[in-house]
Amino acid sequence: MVSDEILRTHLQELRRGTVVVASLVALRRPDYGYALLQRLTDHGFPVDANTLYPLLRRLEEQGLLTSEWNTEESRPRKFYRTSPEGESVLDRLLTDLTAVQTSLTQLIEGADR
Repeated sequence: MVSDEILRTHLQELRRGTVVVASLVALRRPDYGYALLQRLTDHGFPVDANTLYPLLRRLEEQGLLTSEWNTEESRPRKFYRTSPEGESVLDRLLTDLTAVQTSLTQLIEGADR
């Protein structure tokens, strides 16, 4: 039987790339980090804050996200949004993800024969 640690490692690797896609999709509507963390978790993408915040900074540095500070509330919050460049990359990633899913489905169906 496969150990829980081995399975956890492979699941983490599988989800690592999908968190980028999920974040870009979710941030089509502006949101701040903690709310995004909750939203991703609620939709089946559990991610640690120590992973998400560096990811948000990296995506912003790459020009895939824009950000602005909301200082109207008692505590300032940084809101992120998918940029036009991020939308372009997201479109490509979603196309590739669909192709991978199609290929896997064909492989699985072929294995059953």
